Amino acid sequence: MTKVLIDMNLSNFQKQLFNLEKHEQRALLNTLKKISCLNWEDLYKDKGIRWELIVSESSEETSTYSFRFSRKYRGIACRESDYLVLLDLFVDHDGAYT
Repeated sequence: MTKVLIDMNLSNFQKQLFNLEKHEQRALLNTLKKISCLNWEDLYKDKGIRWELIVSESSEETSTYSFRFSRKYRGIACRESDYLVLLDLFVDHDGAYT
């Protein structure tokens, strides 16, 4: 099984990352480290990360997902081949779904 590769190159994501408080940055990096050790099937099943499809943001070509990286924040990402492409960060868990 292929391990999840992580793409953190989108400028919008980077701006949000740099604006996080230090402990939230650490929580995100710890979550990404965990994800990088998983294969895709394990990521989909992991209960701590709470990987969830965002139906309103998905299309036939691209599926958009949210994942939990702290009690306060969720991340938004999509899968492109073996890459998890990080798109956005949300302080409001409900905001990730709109």
